[in-house]
This record gives sequence, structure tokens and C-alpha cells, in this order.
Amino acid sequence: MENILVAGANGTTGKKIVDFLNESQYFNPIAMVRKEEQQAYFKAKNIDTVLGDLEEDVSHVFKDSKRIDKVLFAAGSGGKKVVEVDQEGAKRLIDASNKNGVKKFVMLSSMGADQPEKVEQLQDYLKAKHNADVYLKSSGLNYAIVRPGSLTNGELTNAITLEEKLHTRGEISRNDVAQTLVETLNDDVANNVTFEIIKGHTQIGEALNKMSSVKA
Repeated sequence: MENILVAGANGTTGKKIVDFLNESQYFNPIAMVRKEEQQAYFKAKNIDTVLGDLEEDVSHVFKDSKRIDKVLFAAGSGGKKVVEVDQEGAKRLIDASNKNGVKKFVMLSSMGADQPEKVEQLQDYLKAKHNADVYLKSSGLNYAIVRPGSLTNGELTNAITLEEKLHTRGEISRNDVAQTLVETLNDDVANNVTFEIIKGHTQIGEALNKMSSVKA
């Protein structure tokens, strides 16, 4: 099994990602959290944890945990520290991943991050995500950047609409986003690509395979 470091594991979407990884036969999650008291939730489920603060150097994370094969970045500051966490924190983890031979870096981004200047709301957040995405693309790491529409708390449907660029807005449940991110970690799909997702009617695995075959 591959060890997957999840940055932002304590967030609403992050916890879903960790749970899906924990249920997988291919991946073992390592939940990265900022505070010791946040470890209890994961330890109660026998999930590996590591302490790391994205506002500081995170290189120790790779020494303090099991070998990390891939990284899934789902961290967010909730709009409070978008530059420090969403942008610079992502860059710190990208740099550390590069130095430690990570095989794939999956970034949870957002629709609108490709052209933040054209979106009226959340411009600072989208600019930070944009800058982090650009940094990842130029890092030399194998990457996938996933840009969902508006997040809801709906159930897992396992059905999405996926395109490199969706020319429409839409919603998607955190459960479906989390499942998409987990499946994106597979070696044979979504390598060095950026794509957008909203709720839809295509199975997640099928949607990822179609995109991968087109890119190939």
C-alpha cells in the first residue's frame, strides 16, 4: 500500500478524504494536523498522524512519519490566511515533496482559480489558489489539480461531470470531491493535468479514465 500524506486532514473535506483512503485497499492515509489535540480523532480510528504547520517549515514531516509516496493537499485557511496557508503553505509542501521523492502531488483547488480576476467574490482566495497551482505546475512533480464547483454537504453519488474546463458553474458534494481526489491518486490516471468537476452522471472512475485517455 502507498502512504498518502493528507494536508488539511482535520478539515471537513479532509476528514472525508482520510476516511476514503482508510477504506481503500491501495492507500494508507497519514493525517497531517497542526495541533496535538487534533490527533485523537484519527488515532481513535488507528490512522497514522503527523504534526505539521503549513505556516512554518514542513520538511520534518517526511522524517517524522512513514515514507510518504504521494501527497494530497486539501488544506485551507477558511479565508483567514489565504496567502500564508493556501498559497505559501502549499509551496512549502510542494518543495518538501520534491526533495523527498514524492511520486504524485494532488492539489484540491477551486473553480475560478484559473482566472481569479474575472470572479467578483473570493478574489484573494482564488488568487492564492492560482499562485499555488502555477507553482505546482512548474515544480517538476507529477501533479493533478482538481477544481470543484461550490461544495455542499450532500451524500456520495460517485457521479460527476469532469472537463479540463467547464464553461458553467455548479455544485458538488464534499463526498464526491473527496472520492475524486482519492481516485486521482492512482498511477494510471490524471497525470500532469488540471480539471474541473461538478455533480453529474458519469462515474468518477470512468470520468477520470476518459480524461486520461484523451491526454494520452
